[in-house]
Amino acid sequence: MPSPTPSSRMVRVVSTRTVAPPPRPRESMRIPLTTWDASMLSSNYIQKGLLFHKPPSSSPSPFNAADHLAAALAHALLHYYPIAGRFVTEQHKDDLTGAVVGCSVHVDCAGQGVELVHAVADGVAMADVVPPDADAPRELLAQFFQLTGAVNYGGKDQPLFAVQVTELADGVFVGFAYNHALSDGTAFWDFVNYWAALGRASLGLAPSPPAPKPSFERWSPDGGPAGPAVLPCADVSELIERAPPPRLRERMLHFSAESLAALKERAREELLAAGDTAGAAALTKFQALSSLLWRCITRARRLSPDQETTCRAAINNRGRLRPQLPQEYFGNSIYAIGTEPARAAELLDRGHGWAAAAVGRAVAAHTDAAIRARVAAWTAKPMVYTYRFFDPSGTMMGSSPRFDMYGCDFGWGKPVAARSGLANKFDGKTSLYPGREGGGSIDAELTLSPENMAALERDEEFWAAVTPDARLPAQEKEKKAS
Repeated sequence: MPSPTPSSRMVRVVSTRTVAPPPRPRESMRIPLTTWDASMLSSNYIQKGLLFHKPPSSSPSPFNAADHLAAALAHALLHYYPIAGRFVTEQHKDDLTGAVVGCSVHVDCAGQGVELVHAVADGVAMADVVPPDADAPRELLAQFFQLTGAVNYGGKDQPLFAVQVTELADGVFVGFAYNHALSDGTAFWDFVNYWAALGRASLGLAPSPPAPKPSFERWSPDGGPAGPAVLPCADVSELIERAPPPRLRERMLHFSAESLAALKERAREELLAAGDTAGAAALTKFQALSSLLWRCITRARRLSPDQETTCRAAINNRGRLRPQLPQEYFGNSIYAIGTEPARAAELLDRGHGWAAAAVGRAVAAHTDAAIRARVAAWTAKPMVYTYRFFDPSGTMMGSSPRFDMYGCDFGWGKPVAARSGLANKFDGKTSLYPGREGGGSIDAELTLSPENMAALERDEEFWAAVTPDARLPAQEKEKKAS
């Protein structure tokens, strides 16, 4: 009888505990969700995770990663206390008739706590989690996260943050499930990095980190105190939409700094040849990579020549507002920007440089005035993001290679790899991560339908830019030893 595949091996839960912050006075006990936050209430939780080598064991008291992380997490929540809260809904009524005209959501910062799960994946090795030059093992990875399928509005009844520490045969996977209506990825990774620094300090491996100063005061367009976003319903559940998970394949693709520089240079030369000196001067590696993915995914989909397609990307508003929001702003401050629609035939015929410049124009147009106009439009007609906003002909770039994922050393070494769960994925979604070796390299987590992924695997332009998979450090050692 053949041995079971890694994806079929079940993860066994050892324990579940609630971790709460110490009972200290708090700056804010009730934080309103505003425009950018409330629009996320129908989306899934963020699911990101880090793979580590197994912590060194010691005698007579073996190191317990779950206990270690729980202790440091309690101290981190002292400063990031909204994460340990829950959502509460407030109804808004007409002053004359008393009829309900809308509702708003707030964070109740009463220290209800977050969840930490300790689990064991019997017989699963690190190499099963990050197989080289192969699809990501979606079924296996899904077992490393809590709250799969949960929507952010569920934060009224369930934790806003849940961690699963899964022991592997030769490593540990730490999976985070984090409520996206509470904050964006910038604030989330600031929190995780502070938590990791506390973990290192508790083992005497580094000095105690300085206390962070996250800003919980929500932004408002007029600069005054932010009021809650009022949604046009008696309860947010009326706006929540759920869809069955799509059939997808997923690849984690590596782009070295050299490969990205070559992509950028090719786009620059094409633009100069076309007389677009301004577009050539403004080029970035992000534009070059986004345009490669946009064009090659469009070709793989075999769209009709006249079918319009766009490239969209999540973008941080903090530095684009005037005055700027501080880096420490703890909330959502992101928008999805998009290129002007292009016919599929035009996108493919006009080349890599033209597509990169189109992405660059979309980024440049995202100014303070554009952000404020979108906030005003949302306020006039509030909504939450659902699958109805998904464009099956377009591409979407999420996450960011600027997030310090590989700085998250909890005390037993830096991560070997970053991976994600099933949340918020659809055909054409790409999440960008920093490359493990640094230096400006990028990992792209690409999800496509099985048919479109099979077509992309035959695309010579695309694979010429992809850097071959690097082995896990442990595998390199084994190779040299043999």
